[in-house]
Amino acid sequence: MGNRIGRQIRKAGPLLAGLAGWVALVSLLPAANAATYKWTDEDGKVHYSDKAPQDAAKGAAVLDKQGRQVKKIEAPPSPEAIKAKAEEDARQKAEAKARDDQARKDRALMQSYTSENEIDLARQRAVSTLETQITSAQAFSETLQKQQKAIAARKQSYAGKPVPIELERESASVEEELSRQNILIRQKNEELTMVAEKYDTIKQRWREIMADKERATAAEQAAKGQAVPAPSAKAGAKSTNASGTAAK
Repeated sequence: MGNRIGRQIRKAGPLLAGLAGWVALVSLLPAANAATYKWTDEDGKVHYSDKAPQDAAKGAAVLDKQGRQVKKIEAPPSPEAIKAKAEEDARQKAEAKARDDQARKDRALMQSYTSENEIDLARQRAVSTLETQITSAQAFSETLQKQQKAIAARKQSYAGKPVPIELERESASVEEELSRQNILIRQKNEELTMVAEKYDTIKQRWREIMADKERATAAEQAAKGQAVPAPSAKAGAKSTNASGTAAK
């Protein structure tokens, strides 16, 4: 009985020895893989630890067993840095939105006008409409002024006597309407100035877009080794008139 147990122990000896070695190896793994952290605090003092610092003012470095840096842990951003980043992100977002808005406006502009002549015609129509409205308002104002003078003469005929209420009401109505027409004339004149500025801006932007297209086409042809045509003296020189025929 004792001999049989002894033989079994001897047979299991290598297995037990291997198991013991594996346990020992596993127990050493954490120590072998343990990292060393090096960091500097706010006072400039250097620290070493086997645990990552919770808050290192200047970041930290991960060292291997030979003391060589294998990784760097960046310092947490300061409140000023966080604010600056937020402001920069907002600025870039605003610029991107402005570019998108400008691109949308440019597409609408090029879809609306195919030549400078079309822009001039649109401007002329807008100006003509406003000038007609101003002329009509001025003519009406002159009629009102004549009525106002006639009413004033009628009032004077009642010298020393009460002026009829109907005449007073007519006088007030004419004055009120004359005031409205004067305001309308002033507004339409202001619109005339705005229309001129509007179409000047439209034409300038139209020219810039056409010039950009010409430069892009020239650059593309140059890249392909093709002959580059001379830029036109005036973008949109070949245009259409109001009837849709080619302008001479």
